[in-house]
Amino acid sequence: MRIVVVGGTGLIGSKVVARLQDAGHEVTPAARSTGVNSYTGEGLEAALNGAETVIDLSNSSYTDQAGALEFFYSSTLNLLTYGRAAGVGHHVALSVVGTDRLAQTERGYFFAKDAQETLIRRSSVPYSLVHATQFFEFVRSIADAAGGSSGSVGPDASVASLSRGRSAASARQGRLRLAEASVQPIAGDDVAAAVTETTLGEPTNATREFTGPEIFALRDLVRLELRARQDPREVEADPLARYFGNTLAPDELLPGPDAYRFSTRFEDWLRARDRAESEPAAAR
Repeated sequence: MRIVVVGGTGLIGSKVVARLQDAGHEVTPAARSTGVNSYTGEGLEAALNGAETVIDLSNSSYTDQAGALEFFYSSTLNLLTYGRAAGVGHHVALSVVGTDRLAQTERGYFFAKDAQETLIRRSSVPYSLVHATQFFEFVRSIADAAGGSSGSVGPDASVASLSRGRSAASARQGRLRLAEASVQPIAGDDVAAAVTETTLGEPTNATREFTGPEIFALRDLVRLELRARQDPREVEADPLARYFGNTLAPDELLPGPDAYRFSTRFEDWLRARDRAESEPAAAR
């Protein structure tokens, strides 16, 4: 099968490309670094020529509603239009658990993601939507965002963040304040497995959720990450801390009861990561 992976050089994209290649498929990673820009359409026609399936793992660098909506609408419309012309028979897109709820209650970035999904659903191209929870790999960036650093969002980026200002002031005092919310994070390798499995199956014309095995209070998840890195900052929940400028209900980021649950535990993943990072470069 010939498969084009848009965003194929990113965290999840590179894992998906490797899995599909190992399974014997002809895979084209499509990204700006490879001369393909889904937003402008540059290189899309050539990249999609002969493709049977397109996987969209792209993400907006803008987190505000207007910027994100412009990116996702233009990029998705280009992929669907060029894909239809090329005869693509399966359009797979990765998105975020809770997008539909946050689009209705808080709008912003998630309104843009919901608009992307609406375009896909209303197109004539058979599709499958993969919704994933927060990635283990981005828990550190949640802490950094609480400390006032700029963060990113979306399916191939951190999907939890906090308002600056109040939390940044707390960070200067060695204390991070996080939104009072629960999360059920997932390993990036498991997200890649979910995307790969979905891609190799028949189009579902529906959304399926994927998650990890454990539910954490956001503050407890960040605390585990900080301790693993011997970061002395303290963490506590704050009802005024926000999520990409949004106010969260405690369970708004949790998947539904029918979500597929992978078995990788966060603390096991932390230990494996720490072992890998401690290995000499020559041994990797």
